Amino acid sequence: MNSIMPFEWILATRFMREARMQTLLIMSGVALGVSVIVFISALIGGLQTNLFRRTLDFQAQIVILPPKEVSRSLRQAGNGKLATLVQPRAQRIQSVDQWQKIMKRVEKMKSVEVVSPVVSGSGFIVRGEANKAISLTGIEPDTYLQLIALRNSIIAGTPNISSTDILVGSDLAKDLGVWTGDKLNLQTASGGTATLIIRGIFDFGNSGANSRSVFIALRTAQSLLNLSGGVTSVQLNLDAPFTAETVAQSIQAQTGLEVESWIAANAQFFSALEAQSMSNNVIRFFVGLTAALGIASVLVVSVVQKSKAIGILRATGTSRRQILRLFLLQGALTGLMGSLLGAGAGWLFLTVWRNVAINDDGTQLFPITFDPMLFVYAAVGATLVGILAALFPALQAARLDPAVAIRG
Repeated sequence: MNSIMPFEWILATRFMREARMQTLLIMSGVALGVSVIVFISALIGGLQTNLFRRTLDFQAQIVILPPKEVSRSLRQAGNGKLATLVQPRAQRIQSVDQWQKIMKRVEKMKSVEVVSPVVSGSGFIVRGEANKAISLTGIEPDTYLQLIALRNSIIAGTPNISSTDILVGSDLAKDLGVWTGDKLNLQTASGGTATLIIRGIFDFGNSGANSRSVFIALRTAQSLLNLSGGVTSVQLNLDAPFTAETVAQSIQAQTGLEVESWIAANAQFFSALEAQSMSNNVIRFFVGLTAALGIASVLVVSVVQKSKAIGILRATGTSRRQILRLFLLQGALTGLMGSLLGAGAGWLFLTVWRNVAINDDGTQLFPITFDPMLFVYAAVGATLVGILAALFPALQAARLDPAVAIRG
């Protein structure tokens, strides 16, 4: 095999040089297709990574909650018939039963990185004549700051709070006309009140969260919400975020509590990502199909143009297999060289995009990484497409009758 490959290589390169214009055109087509695949794949990959980061940065991957209070049924007798009336119960703030034991059990699980107790509820902030409804979260800074990217979102002050401190969103601070060091009065429906000092101001990049969310110390929240010693949820992160649903089901089976993973909580988000990935695959397929048809059409024309030469080669002892390998090699070379040009063009497009798609502050709209394997996959894929596209013309050339081919 090694001894006959140079003969086929020489003929393949000669055929390609003799039809320079055709070769350049089809290589340009392959290069354009590969550059589109590389650019779109990297763009969608960067976008999805950015969406995942934004989703996971501001919510726990698994949340353990107390079971919901179920509705009770009442039976009324009338005319000898029984009717069932279902009266939904108003959901009250409840503590996770034996949450300390649950935390210790969860911390022993291999995949768990951090566990944090949380108290959540609603309340009001009163400042002068202003009265703002807020969603308050009581946290232990040591663990909660490892759970979400709150530390990275602080634009003023510090996230390390004590029992007399509070963290507020940038929109809420603007509405109230306050800054770090100012005091705020907190009130809850249960009658709890507290005067707290603004220790830090955060910006989650979300107007709703910035205008309603506040963070206070865990014990302060327990006092305000009349939940002495209790927590409304136990939240945790894993070393492998995409195993969250499996781990959540395992915890629920062991504890009997309600456990929600970030995957279940963002079901629509995942559906959108799947649709996006499917669109990307469809684009790849049709771009690859177009490149394959281009290579096949050029090689079919080449077989017609070179039919006399093929007939002479067959008459002088060249085997059908050699002719077959000749055109397969020509297709592979076309695909490979076009893919290398396309990978370079794709890298250029991505570089231009990184310099053009920027925010007002000069930062990237979303980060795009240059994955070397993406270029390797594109080159290998284009080469395989070239071989497959050359298969029919190669079989056509190999089946030519030498006498008929020479007579034309």
